[in-house]
Amino acid sequence: MPAASQASQASRPSAVSAGRSRSKLLTVALAFLFGSLGAHRFYLGGLRDKYGWLHLLATLAGAVGVTSMVTEAGSPALNWTFAVAGGASVISAFLAAIVYGLRADDKWDARFNPGGTPTRSGWPVVILVILSLLIGTGLLMAGLAISFQTFFESQVEAARALSQ
Repeated sequence: MPAASQASQASRPSAVSAGRSRSKLLTVALAFLFGSLGAHRFYLGGLRDKYGWLHLLATLAGAVGVTSMVTEAGSPALNWTFAVAGGASVISAFLAAIVYGLRADDKWDARFNPGGTPTRSGWPVVILVILSLLIGTGLLMAGLAISFQTFFESQVEAARALSQ
């Protein structure tokens, strides 16, 4: 098996190895509500899921970065780096909710419910996917707008200081 394929298999959570079936609705709900903390990854892959821990670490870093920006403590560049890491974790959690919610039921069952009860996605999954699209897109647009505004304000201040 090629190394890239092994790395791909290692990065995906697998319920097959745990021998338990997983609920698609619960996975999407966890990704929507607590995805930035890695809850959906821990549900699917257990506590050994390294990407679940990465979600949690990025969210904590983001909280530190935003708090430092609000209190004007520390280096602004480092604060922004931490805040972007937290924002990426939040956005990727909404993206995960969309991806898991849009996965076909037969593919979901083949991966997470082998030999178990067939999954029947209903309106709750559809509603969570729609909400994830709305909120995730809104957060992404707001983050970009704030980032560009801050960048251009810093450029204006630098030009002002240079001209005096």
